[in-house]
Amino acid sequence: MRKSRGRTGRKRRRKHLKSFMDGVNCSHKLEYIKLKKWLKERGFEDRNLRPAEFWETGRGLMTTKALQAGDLILSLPEKCLLTTGTVLSSCLGGYIVKWKPPVSPLLALCTFLIAEKHAGDKSPWKPYLDVLPKTYTCPACLEPDVINLLPKPLKKKAQEQKMMIQELFRSSRAFFSSLQPLFAENTAAIFNYSALEWAWCTVNTRTIYMKHPRRECFSLEPDVYALAPYLDLLNHSPNVQVKAAFNEQKRSYEIWTNSQCKKHQEVLICYGPHDNQRLLLEYGFVAMDNPHSSVYVSADTLLKYFSPLDKQRNAKVSILKDHDFLENLTFGWEGPSWRLLTALKVLSLGAEELACWKRILLGGVTSARNEQQALATAAKICHFLIEETQHVLLQISQLKRDKENLKPHLALVEMLRSEDLKILQKSAEILCNLNLGT
Repeated sequence: MRKSRGRTGRKRRRKHLKSFMDGVNCSHKLEYIKLKKWLKERGFEDRNLRPAEFWETGRGLMTTKALQAGDLILSLPEKCLLTTGTVLSSCLGGYIVKWKPPVSPLLALCTFLIAEKHAGDKSPWKPYLDVLPKTYTCPACLEPDVINLLPKPLKKKAQEQKMMIQELFRSSRAFFSSLQPLFAENTAAIFNYSALEWAWCTVNTRTIYMKHPRRECFSLEPDVYALAPYLDLLNHSPNVQVKAAFNEQKRSYEIWTNSQCKKHQEVLICYGPHDNQRLLLEYGFVAMDNPHSSVYVSADTLLKYFSPLDKQRNAKVSILKDHDFLENLTFGWEGPSWRLLTALKVLSLGAEELACWKRILLGGVTSARNEQQALATAAKICHFLIEETQHVLLQISQLKRDKENLKPHLALVEMLRSEDLKILQKSAEILCNLNLGT
Protein backbone atom coordinates (compact mmCIF):
# COMPACT_ATOMS: atom_id res chain seq x y z
CA MET A 1 0.00 0.00 0.00
CA ARG A 2 2.77 2.40 0.99
CA LYS A 3 4.56 1.78 -2.32
CA SER A 4 1.55 2.55 -4.48
CA ARG A 5 0.95 5.81 -2.55
CA GLY A 6 4.58 6.83 -3.29
CA ARG A 7 4.09 6.05 -6.97
CA THR A 8 0.90 8.11 -7.07
CA GLY A 9 2.69 10.97 -5.31
CA ARG A 10 5.52 10.83 -7.85
CA LYS A 11 2.99 10.72 -10.70
CA ARG A 12 1.14 13.69 -9.22
CA ARG A 13 4.42 15.61 -8.84
CA ARG A 14 5.40 14.78 -12.44
CA LYS A 15 1.97 15.85 -13.66
CA HIS A 16 2.20 19.09 -11.64
CA LEU A 17 5.71 19.75 -12.98
CA LYS A 18 4.56 19.05 -16.55
CA SER A 19 1.58 21.42 -16.23
CA PHE A 20 3.93 24.05 -14.76
CA MET A 21 6.33 23.66 -17.71
CA ASP A 22 3.43 23.70 -20.20
CA GLY A 23 1.93 26.80 -18.62
CA VAL A 24 -0.59 27.68 -15.92
CA ASN A 25 -4.02 28.52 -17.37
CA CYS A 26 -5.08 32.07 -16.36
CA SER A 27 -8.36 32.35 -18.26
CA HIS A 28 -10.33 32.21 -14.97
CA LYS A 29 -8.80 35.54 -13.85
CA LEU A 30 -11.31 38.38 -13.81
CA GLU A 31 -9.23 40.70 -16.04
CA TYR A 32 -9.14 38.06 -18.83
CA ILE A 33 -12.84 37.18 -18.44
CA LYS A 34 -13.67 40.89 -18.89
CA LEU A 35 -11.26 41.22 -21.84
CA LYS A 36 -12.76 38.18 -23.64
CA LYS A 37 -16.31 39.50 -23.07
CA TRP A 38 -15.28 42.95 -24.37
CA LEU A 39 -13.66 41.38 -27.47
CA LYS A 40 -16.70 39.17 -28.10
CA GLU A 41 -18.92 42.27 -28.15
CA ARG A 42 -16.67 43.54 -30.96
CA GLY A 43 -17.04 40.36 -33.01
CA PHE A 44 -13.98 38.39 -31.87
CA GLU A 45 -14.42 34.63 -31.53
CA ASP A 46 -11.71 32.34 -30.22
CA ARG A 47 -12.03 28.74 -29.08
CA ASN A 48 -8.42 27.55 -29.13
CA LEU A 49 -6.34 30.04 -27.15
CA ARG A 50 -6.11 30.61 -23.38
CA PRO A 51 -4.12 33.22 -21.45
CA ALA A 52 -1.47 31.44 -19.37
CA GLU A 53 1.70 32.01 -17.33
CA PHE A 54 4.80 30.28 -18.69
CA TRP A 55 8.03 29.45 -16.91
CA GLU A 56 10.35 31.00 -19.51
CA THR A 57 8.31 33.73 -21.23
CA GLY A 58 5.90 34.89 -18.50
CA ARG A 59 2.42 35.78 -19.70
CA GLY A 60 1.38 34.34 -23.07
CA LEU A 61 -1.25 32.31 -24.95
CA MET A 62 -1.67 28.52 -24.77
CA THR A 63 -3.43 26.42 -27.41
CA THR A 64 -6.16 23.96 -26.42
CA LYS A 65 -5.67 21.93 -29.62
CA ALA A 66 -2.64 20.86 -31.65
CA LEU A 67 -1.79 23.36 -34.40
CA GLN A 68 -0.42 22.33 -37.80
CA ALA A 69 1.55 24.44 -40.30
CA GLY A 70 -0.97 26.49 -42.28
CA ASP A 71 -3.49 26.82 -39.40
CA LEU A 72 -5.03 30.16 -38.51
CA ILE A 73 -3.88 31.09 -35.00
CA LEU A 74 -6.02 34.17 -34.51
CA SER A 75 -8.28 36.57 -36.41
CA LEU A 76 -8.91 39.93 -34.74
CA PRO A 77 -11.72 42.09 -36.19
CA GLU A 78 -10.92 45.69 -37.15
CA LYS A 79 -13.32 46.91 -34.41
CA CYS A 80 -10.92 45.51 -31.78
CA LEU A 81 -7.86 47.35 -33.13
CA LEU A 82 -6.73 50.65 -31.65
CA THR A 83 -5.43 52.92 -34.43
CA THR A 84 -5.13 56.62 -35.21
CA GLY A 85 -8.65 56.26 -36.66
CA THR A 86 -9.86 55.29 -33.16
CA VAL A 87 -8.12 58.38 -31.74
CA LEU A 88 -9.65 60.74 -34.33
CA SER A 89 -13.18 59.44 -33.67
CA SER A 90 -12.74 60.08 -29.91
CA CYS A 91 -13.14 63.43 -28.13
CA LEU A 92 -9.45 64.10 -28.85
CA GLY A 93 -10.09 64.14 -32.62
CA GLY A 94 -11.18 67.79 -32.92
CA TYR A 95 -8.18 69.00 -30.92
CA ILE A 96 -5.75 66.97 -33.05
CA VAL A 97 -7.25 68.23 -36.32
CA LYS A 98 -6.93 71.88 -35.16
CA TRP A 99 -3.41 71.64 -33.72
CA LYS A 100 -0.52 73.12 -35.69
CA PRO A 101 2.13 71.95 -36.45
CA PRO A 102 0.42 68.55 -36.83
CA VAL A 103 1.13 65.90 -34.18
CA SER A 104 2.71 62.58 -35.16
CA PRO A 105 0.60 59.38 -35.35
CA LEU A 106 2.76 58.05 -32.48
CA LEU A 107 1.96 61.04 -30.23
CA ALA A 108 -1.76 60.75 -31.08
CA LEU A 109 -1.78 57.12 -29.87
CA CYS A 110 0.23 57.98 -26.74
CA THR A 111 -2.16 60.84 -25.89
CA PHE A 112 -5.17 58.55 -26.33
CA LEU A 113 -3.69 55.86 -24.06
CA ILE A 114 -2.90 58.38 -21.31
CA ALA A 115 -6.37 59.98 -21.54
CA GLU A 116 -8.19 56.61 -21.49
CA LYS A 117 -6.09 55.33 -18.60
CA HIS A 118 -6.92 58.52 -16.69
CA ALA A 119 -10.65 58.04 -17.46
CA GLY A 120 -10.55 54.73 -15.53
CA ASP A 121 -13.97 53.02 -15.34
CA LYS A 122 -15.45 55.56 -17.80
CA SER A 123 -13.12 54.41 -20.61
CA PRO A 124 -14.64 52.00 -23.17
CA TRP A 125 -11.09 50.60 -23.52
CA LYS A 126 -10.74 49.76 -19.81
CA PRO A 127 -10.79 45.92 -20.23
CA TYR A 128 -7.79 46.24 -22.57
CA LEU A 129 -5.96 48.86 -20.48
CA ASP A 130 -6.31 46.62 -17.40
CA VAL A 131 -4.22 43.84 -18.98
CA LEU A 132 -1.46 46.11 -20.31
CA PRO A 133 1.83 46.00 -18.38
CA LYS A 134 2.06 48.59 -15.60
CA THR A 135 5.81 48.99 -16.20
CA TYR A 136 8.25 48.20 -19.01
CA THR A 137 11.84 47.05 -19.34
CA CYS A 138 12.83 48.99 -22.47
CA PRO A 139 16.29 50.57 -22.04
CA ALA A 140 14.61 54.00 -21.76
CA CYS A 141 13.05 52.86 -18.47
CA LEU A 142 16.27 51.49 -16.96
CA GLU A 143 18.24 53.25 -14.24
CA PRO A 144 21.59 54.85 -15.29
CA ASP A 145 23.43 52.23 -13.15
CA VAL A 146 21.86 49.48 -15.28
CA ILE A 147 22.32 51.28 -18.62
CA ASN A 148 26.06 51.56 -17.83
CA LEU A 149 26.28 47.75 -17.83
CA LEU A 150 25.00 47.41 -21.41
CA PRO A 151 27.43 46.74 -24.30
CA LYS A 152 28.76 50.03 -25.72
CA PRO A 153 26.70 50.16 -28.97
CA LEU A 154 23.48 49.30 -27.08
CA LYS A 155 24.28 51.76 -24.27
CA LYS A 156 24.50 54.53 -26.88
CA LYS A 157 21.14 53.51 -28.41
CA ALA A 158 19.55 53.27 -24.95
CA GLN A 159 20.64 56.83 -24.15
CA GLU A 160 19.30 58.00 -27.54
CA GLN A 161 15.97 56.27 -26.80
CA LYS A 162 15.72 58.05 -23.43
CA MET A 163 16.54 61.41 -25.02
CA MET A 164 13.97 60.85 -27.76
CA ILE A 165 11.16 60.34 -25.21
CA GLN A 166 12.37 63.38 -23.23
CA GLU A 167 12.31 65.47 -26.41
CA LEU A 168 8.84 64.17 -27.34
CA PHE A 169 7.62 65.17 -23.88
CA ARG A 170 9.22 68.63 -24.08
CA SER A 171 7.83 69.35 -27.56
CA SER A 172 4.32 68.05 -26.71
CA ARG A 173 3.62 70.10 -23.58
CA ALA A 174 1.80 72.90 -25.44
CA PHE A 175 -0.37 70.35 -27.26
CA PHE A 176 -1.22 68.60 -23.96
CA SER A 177 -2.20 72.01 -22.49
CA SER A 178 -4.60 72.59 -25.40
CA LEU A 179 -6.61 69.55 -24.19
CA GLN A 180 -7.45 71.26 -20.85
CA PRO A 181 -11.18 71.80 -21.70
CA LEU A 182 -11.58 67.97 -21.73
CA PHE A 183 -10.35 67.48 -18.16
CA ALA A 184 -11.30 68.66 -14.69
CA GLU A 185 -7.73 68.15 -13.42
CA ASN A 186 -4.69 70.05 -14.65
CA THR A 187 -3.36 68.45 -17.85
CA ALA A 188 0.23 68.85 -16.56
CA ALA A 189 -0.61 66.34 -13.82
CA ILE A 190 -2.28 63.88 -16.24
CA PHE A 191 0.18 64.09 -19.14
CA ASN A 192 3.34 63.92 -17.04
CA TYR A 193 6.67 62.38 -18.08
CA SER A 194 6.09 58.93 -16.54
CA ALA A 195 2.65 58.71 -18.21
CA LEU A 196 4.18 59.52 -21.61
CA GLU A 197 7.05 57.05 -21.05
CA TRP A 198 4.50 54.30 -20.24
CA ALA A 199 2.37 55.15 -23.31
CA TRP A 200 5.42 55.35 -25.61
CA CYS A 201 6.63 51.93 -24.41
CA THR A 202 3.13 50.49 -24.89
CA VAL A 203 3.05 51.66 -28.52
CA ASN A 204 6.69 50.76 -29.22
CA THR A 205 6.58 47.24 -27.78
CA ARG A 206 3.04 46.12 -28.56
CA THR A 207 1.85 47.51 -31.89
CA ILE A 208 1.49 45.45 -35.03
CA TYR A 209 2.47 46.88 -38.42
CA MET A 210 -0.57 48.14 -40.29
CA LYS A 211 -0.39 50.82 -42.96
CA HIS A 212 -3.03 53.57 -42.82
CA PRO A 213 -3.86 56.16 -45.47
CA ARG A 214 -2.07 59.50 -45.08
CA ARG A 215 -4.11 62.11 -43.17
CA GLU A 216 -3.50 65.87 -43.34
CA CYS A 217 -4.00 66.27 -39.58
CA PHE A 218 -0.88 64.19 -38.85
CA SER A 219 2.81 64.92 -39.43
CA LEU A 220 4.65 63.17 -42.26
CA GLU A 221 5.89 60.32 -40.03
CA PRO A 222 4.51 56.94 -41.18
CA ASP A 223 1.13 55.98 -39.74
CA VAL A 224 1.76 52.23 -39.41
CA TYR A 225 0.67 51.35 -35.87
CA ALA A 226 -2.21 49.31 -34.50
CA LEU A 227 -2.62 48.07 -30.95
CA ALA A 228 -4.15 44.60 -31.03
CA PRO A 229 -5.80 43.47 -27.76
CA TYR A 230 -5.33 39.75 -26.96
CA LEU A 231 -3.15 39.22 -30.03
CA ASP A 232 -0.42 41.19 -28.22
CA LEU A 233 -0.24 38.46 -25.57
CA LEU A 234 1.58 36.24 -28.11
CA ASN A 235 5.27 35.98 -27.26
CA HIS A 236 8.28 35.89 -29.59
CA SER A 237 10.48 32.97 -30.58
CA PRO A 238 13.23 33.25 -33.22
CA ASN A 239 12.60 29.59 -34.13
CA VAL A 240 9.01 29.80 -35.43
CA GLN A 241 7.57 31.17 -38.63
CA VAL A 242 4.24 32.91 -39.06
CA LYS A 243 2.36 34.88 -41.69
CA ALA A 244 0.62 38.01 -40.41
CA ALA A 245 -1.45 40.56 -42.34
CA PHE A 246 -4.67 42.53 -42.40
CA ASN A 247 -7.34 40.68 -44.41
CA GLU A 248 -9.10 43.39 -46.46
CA GLN A 249 -12.08 41.12 -47.32
CA LYS A 250 -12.79 40.01 -43.75
CA ARG A 251 -11.63 43.34 -42.25
CA SER A 252 -9.59 41.54 -39.62
CA TYR A 253 -5.94 41.10 -38.70
CA GLU A 254 -4.88 37.47 -39.11
CA ILE A 255 -1.93 35.38 -37.97
CA TRP A 256 -1.24 32.01 -39.60
CA THR A 257 1.39 29.57 -38.32
CA ASN A 258 4.01 27.89 -40.51
CA SER A 259 5.11 25.70 -37.57
CA GLN A 260 3.52 22.97 -35.49
CA CYS A 261 2.42 23.47 -31.90
CA LYS A 262 1.33 20.69 -29.50
CA LYS A 263 -1.84 20.86 -27.43
CA HIS A 264 -1.44 22.89 -24.19
CA GLN A 265 1.84 24.41 -25.39
CA GLU A 266 2.54 28.11 -25.70
CA VAL A 267 1.72 29.55 -29.13
CA LEU A 268 4.71 31.63 -30.23
CA ILE A 269 5.14 34.03 -33.12
CA CYS A 270 8.26 35.66 -34.59
CA TYR A 271 8.62 39.46 -34.36
CA GLY A 272 11.40 39.30 -36.97
CA PRO A 273 14.99 37.96 -37.29
CA HIS A 274 16.26 40.28 -34.53
CA ASP A 275 19.39 39.89 -32.43
CA ASN A 276 19.17 40.24 -28.64
CA GLN A 277 20.34 43.85 -28.57
CA ARG A 278 17.52 44.80 -30.94
CA LEU A 279 14.99 42.74 -28.95
CA LEU A 280 16.00 44.46 -25.72
CA LEU A 281 15.98 47.90 -27.32
CA GLU A 282 12.61 47.54 -29.07
CA TYR A 283 10.70 45.12 -26.83
CA GLY A 284 12.47 44.98 -23.47
CA PHE A 285 13.38 41.27 -23.41
CA VAL A 286 16.14 38.85 -24.43
CA ALA A 287 15.72 35.47 -26.19
CA MET A 288 17.96 32.64 -24.99
CA ASP A 289 19.93 30.69 -27.67
CA ASN A 290 18.85 33.23 -30.26
CA PRO A 291 20.34 32.12 -33.63
CA HIS A 292 20.26 35.75 -34.85
CA SER A 293 22.25 37.09 -31.92
CA SER A 294 25.63 38.71 -32.27
CA VAL A 295 28.13 40.76 -30.28
CA TYR A 296 28.95 44.15 -31.78
CA VAL A 297 32.48 45.52 -32.02
CA SER A 298 32.61 49.32 -31.71
CA ALA A 299 34.97 51.33 -33.96
CA ASP A 300 36.92 52.40 -30.83
CA THR A 301 37.59 48.79 -29.83
CA LEU A 302 38.55 47.87 -33.39
CA LEU A 303 41.09 50.70 -33.79
CA LYS A 304 42.77 49.99 -30.44
CA TYR A 305 44.58 47.10 -32.13
CA PHE A 306 46.22 49.20 -34.85
CA SER A 307 49.17 51.45 -34.16
CA PRO A 308 48.60 55.23 -34.36
CA LEU A 309 52.17 55.36 -35.75
CA ASP A 310 51.00 53.65 -38.98
CA LYS A 311 51.27 56.51 -41.51
CA GLN A 312 48.46 55.03 -43.61
CA ARG A 313 46.08 54.45 -40.69
CA ASN A 314 43.99 57.57 -41.44
CA ALA A 315 43.68 56.61 -45.10
CA LYS A 316 42.51 53.08 -44.14
CA VAL A 317 39.96 54.45 -41.63
CA SER A 318 38.65 56.84 -44.33
CA ILE A 319 38.22 53.92 -46.76
CA LEU A 320 36.22 51.99 -44.13
CA LYS A 321 34.14 55.04 -43.22
CA ASP A 322 33.36 55.91 -46.87
CA HIS A 323 32.23 52.34 -47.57
CA ASP A 324 30.28 51.94 -44.29
CA PHE A 325 32.64 49.34 -42.80
CA LEU A 326 32.94 50.83 -39.30
CA GLU A 327 29.38 49.88 -38.26
CA ASN A 328 27.67 46.50 -37.72
CA LEU A 329 30.92 44.59 -37.16
CA THR A 330 30.04 41.48 -35.18
CA PHE A 331 30.92 38.11 -33.70
CA GLY A 332 28.17 35.50 -34.08
CA TRP A 333 27.62 31.79 -33.39
CA GLU A 334 29.69 31.06 -36.53
CA GLY A 335 32.60 33.32 -35.57
CA PRO A 336 33.61 36.79 -36.79
CA SER A 337 31.31 38.21 -39.47
CA TRP A 338 32.55 38.80 -43.01
CA ARG A 339 32.20 42.57 -42.42
CA LEU A 340 34.42 42.42 -39.30
CA LEU A 341 37.11 40.36 -41.07
CA THR A 342 36.97 42.69 -44.10
CA ALA A 343 37.51 45.77 -41.88
CA LEU A 344 40.42 43.99 -40.14
CA LYS A 345 41.99 43.04 -43.49
CA VAL A 346 41.86 46.67 -44.70
CA LEU A 347 43.45 47.88 -41.44
CA SER A 348 46.11 45.12 -41.69
CA LEU A 349 47.25 46.12 -45.21
CA GLY A 350 51.00 46.72 -45.53
CA ALA A 351 52.29 49.96 -47.11
CA GLU A 352 52.90 48.16 -50.42
CA GLU A 353 49.39 46.56 -50.36
CA LEU A 354 47.20 49.64 -49.76
CA ALA A 355 46.39 50.01 -53.45
CA CYS A 356 44.63 46.60 -53.25
CA TRP A 357 41.91 47.75 -50.78
CA LYS A 358 39.13 47.47 -53.40
CA ARG A 359 39.93 43.80 -53.91
CA ILE A 360 39.40 43.16 -50.18
CA LEU A 361 36.03 44.98 -50.11
CA LEU A 362 34.95 42.71 -52.98
CA GLY A 363 35.92 39.60 -50.99
CA GLY A 364 39.33 38.97 -52.55
CA VAL A 365 42.67 38.06 -50.95
CA THR A 366 45.84 40.21 -51.06
CA SER A 367 48.35 38.06 -49.18
CA ALA A 368 48.63 35.18 -46.71
CA ARG A 369 50.25 37.60 -44.22
CA ASN A 370 47.25 39.94 -44.44
CA GLU A 371 44.76 37.07 -43.92
CA GLN A 372 46.75 35.76 -40.96
CA GLN A 373 47.08 39.16 -39.28
CA ALA A 374 43.33 39.84 -39.64
CA LEU A 375 42.49 36.47 -37.98
CA ALA A 376 45.04 37.02 -35.20
CA THR A 377 43.61 40.50 -34.47
CA ALA A 378 40.05 39.12 -34.51
CA ALA A 379 41.14 36.59 -31.86
CA LYS A 380 42.68 39.37 -29.70
CA ILE A 381 39.49 41.48 -29.93
CA CYS A 382 37.39 38.42 -29.10
CA HIS A 383 39.47 37.65 -25.98
CA PHE A 384 39.30 41.30 -24.90
CA LEU A 385 35.48 41.24 -25.21
CA ILE A 386 35.32 37.93 -23.27
CA GLU A 387 37.26 39.49 -20.38
CA GLU A 388 35.15 42.66 -20.50
CA THR A 389 31.91 40.61 -20.48
CA GLN A 390 33.10 38.46 -17.57
CA HIS A 391 34.00 41.61 -15.64
CA VAL A 392 30.52 43.09 -16.23
CA LEU A 393 28.85 39.81 -15.15
CA LEU A 394 30.82 40.02 -11.91
CA GLN A 395 29.65 43.63 -11.40
CA ILE A 396 26.05 42.54 -12.02
CA SER A 397 26.17 39.76 -9.41
CA GLN A 398 27.59 42.24 -6.86
CA LEU A 399 24.90 44.83 -7.68
CA LYS A 400 22.16 42.18 -7.38
CA ARG A 401 23.29 41.65 -3.78
CA ASP A 402 23.50 45.37 -2.98
CA LYS A 403 20.53 46.81 -4.88
CA GLU A 404 17.40 44.71 -4.38
CA ASN A 405 15.19 47.22 -6.27
CA LEU A 406 17.26 46.83 -9.47
CA LYS A 407 17.17 43.00 -9.47
CA PRO A 408 14.65 42.47 -12.35
CA HIS A 409 16.48 44.93 -14.62
CA LEU A 410 19.89 43.55 -13.68
CA ALA A 411 18.66 40.01 -14.44
CA LEU A 412 17.74 41.17 -17.95
CA VAL A 413 21.20 42.65 -18.63
CA GLU A 414 22.74 39.51 -17.09
CA MET A 415 20.84 37.36 -19.61
CA LEU A 416 22.07 39.55 -22.48
CA ARG A 417 25.68 39.48 -21.28
CA SER A 418 25.61 35.71 -20.57
CA GLU A 419 24.36 35.09 -24.10
CA ASP A 420 27.13 37.40 -25.41
CA LEU A 421 29.70 35.40 -23.47
CA LYS A 422 28.51 32.13 -25.04
CA ILE A 423 28.78 33.67 -28.55
CA LEU A 424 32.26 35.08 -27.87
CA GLN A 425 33.53 31.77 -26.44
CA LYS A 426 32.21 29.96 -29.53
CA SER A 427 33.88 32.57 -31.78
CA ALA A 428 37.19 32.23 -29.87
CA GLU A 429 37.07 28.46 -30.45
CA ILE A 430 36.41 28.93 -34.21
CA LEU A 431 39.22 31.52 -34.48
CA CYS A 432 41.64 29.26 -32.61
CA ASN A 433 40.97 26.50 -35.19
CA LEU A 434 41.30 28.96 -38.11
CA ASN A 435 44.58 30.35 -36.73
CA LEU A 436 45.94 26.82 -36.25
CA GLY A 437 44.90 26.06 -39.82
CA THR A 438 46.76 29.05 -41.27
